[in-house]
Order: sequence, then structure tokens, then C-alpha cells
Amino acid sequence: MRGGLNVDERPLVLIWELTQACGLTCKHCRADAQQQRHPDELSTAEGKQLLDQAADFDDGQLVVLSGGDPLVREDVVELVEYGTEQGLRMTLTPSGTESITADRIADLQDAGLRRMALSIDGGDPEAHDAFRGVSGSFEATMDAAAAAREADLPLQINTTVCAETVAQLPAIRDLVEELGAVMWSVFFLVPVGRGQVLTQISPERAERVMEWLHEVSEEVHFGLKTTEAPHYRRVSMEQERESADEASDDESDRSDTGGPPSGVKRRTGIRAGQGFAFVSHVGDVYPSGFLPESAGNVREQSVVDIYRDSSLFKSLRDDDALEGKCGACPYRGVCGGSRSRAYAETGDPLASDPLCSFVPDDYDGPLPGEGEHERVPTD
Repeated sequence: MRGGLNVDERPLVLIWELTQACGLTCKHCRADAQQQRHPDELSTAEGKQLLDQAADFDDGQLVVLSGGDPLVREDVVELVEYGTEQGLRMTLTPSGTESITADRIADLQDAGLRRMALSIDGGDPEAHDAFRGVSGSFEATMDAAAAAREADLPLQINTTVCAETVAQLPAIRDLVEELGAVMWSVFFLVPVGRGQVLTQISPERAERVMEWLHEVSEEVHFGLKTTEAPHYRRVSMEQERESADEASDDESDRSDTGGPPSGVKRRTGIRAGQGFAFVSHVGDVYPSGFLPESAGNVREQSVVDIYRDSSLFKSLRDDDALEGKCGACPYRGVCGGSRSRAYAETGDPLASDPLCSFVPDDYDGPLPGEGEHERVPTD
């Protein structure tokens, strides 16, 4: 159970990758997107069947249509409308290209779209376009954000954190506020797809970035969440504990185990396979788009059954199955580490998250990079 959501029964977020086709060449793209659509993509009819399955999870299941660029598909408005009719909360993550026009945004909203997420990875056109690989992407993204605001469509901004973008975060934070976004989703790089050539920030710097993000969350009017960085919840809890201690000067509020303290709001969240599922453009079901280990295919089995009953998903929902320092961590119930990053670095989705710098007081085992798991060789 996570914050009232039974993650054994349903995901908080179900992502369907409509296509891997995209006009951008983003440096971090997990899908290594191409210009042309794959001939074996789920058809419109198969997509509607998938949405019927998603409706079996529960009323109001959140579905994110992603890509590639989902607007490459001509049936995207039809799919949004169909999902809405089935009681699903339909959202969309288009690419910052000329495919996203004010007219298409209006059509999507009329079809029932609940939110649109755009990516901004630089505080100015030069930085953003260099990361996205196409000149004009920043301008197209700004135009789309303005059109969403004009249509009164809630806007989310997604940002990738890696060595190339981390210095841009303060400027991007200002843009998120200027654009009137309701949410800033900050994604900490997982080295898959094209992202394998990018440099991750160090665990120590990741900790400082998360401390800064917590400070930002206390100051702004938009929501803030992290993706593939569940230890942000630990950092926020520790920051709040420090604030509570300073206010009360009461050492009795500290936990003897070094885990979540009493008197501080416990945060619950999701991670790959635990409250989160991903359906690829050809129907394979993954715990996350960044953990490309298939547990089945929706052409052969309902996504509901795959999510609830597959051994892969069930293992990822077992906090006691975690290994290394993640398995020994008193915060594993509210964090658990990025299973996607563990898989990308070691080939084992239950290994420790190498981006986390926290070491439990009573843990004396190996640390990531020190023999706990060897990096899986790549071709």
C-alpha cells in the first residue's frame, strides 16, 4: 500500500509508448528514437483494447501517452477520446517540434486530455536545442506551452539531470514558474539508449541537487517530483527533520534507527514495477521505460494480469528482496532506490542504486562499484 494506493493491484502511472518515431535526436533518449514509425506498432484497434484493459485496473487510472513523439500518430486524438470515454485520465508527452500546434492542442483538450507534459533541458534556446539535437526545439516548446496556457490545459515540465544540464536547473526552475506549469518533473539520468554516452552527476552532487529541489518545493506554487530518484523522498524527510529539530530543539524526535523520524510526514511514492508500468510501442510490458525487461505482451495477455501476477513485477514490489545497502536501508519502504538504474548499471534490478550516497549506520557490506555487483559488459 502506498499512500492509500494498493500498488500490488494497480499502478499509479501507466505509460503507453505510442511510437518511437520522433523528429528530435535528444542526447538522453532511452528509445534511441528514429525518424520512421515501426511497422509492428500497436494498431488503433489494439491500442483501444489496451485502454479497455487499463480501465479494468480501477476508475480513473492515469494513462500517459508518450513516445518518441506521440503526435506522429494520426490517431492520437481518437485514442485520447476513447480512453476518456472509458473513464481513464489521459495525458500526453509530445516532443518539442512543429507537430504540436495550437489547433492540435485544442483538439486534444476537446477529446478530454487532462494534462500535457513538455520537456525543457536548458534555460535558453542554445542550451536546450543542443541537448535536443534540433535547432528550434526550444521555440516550438515555448509556443506549445503558450498554446496550452491559452487553452487552459494544465502543463507539466520535464527536465533531465546529468552533467551537461545540472547547471541549467536554476534557470529552468524560473521558466517553469513563468510558464505557469502545475508540475516540474525532474528526471535523474538512467544510462540506457542514447543516454549511455552522457555523464551522470556524482552521488554527492545528486544529494546536493535534491536538497536544493526540496528548498525549491517549499518556495514555489507548482508541484515538484523526481523521476528515477526515489531517494529524493529521503532527502526531503531529512531536511524536514532538521527543520523540526531546529524549531523544537527536541532530540527525542530523532529515530534510533536512522530511518524516517516520528513527527515528520512520511512520503510514499512509486518506482519501477511498484505503482508504475510501461507498455512499449510493440506491446511489451516493462516495469519502466528505463528498465527494458519484458514481463509479457499485451497482444497475448492483459496488462492487468502482467502487472499483478508476473514474477518480475512482484519481485520489484517486495522491499525485502532488495539487495546491498538498499536492502539494509531503513528508508527502503519510502524509497527503495531506482530499480532502473540498478538494472542499467549491473543487470540486476534488485541491486543497490549507485546514485544514492546514503549508507545505513549498521551496513558493513560492499558499496556499488566496490564488488557488490560488477557492471554488466556492453557490446
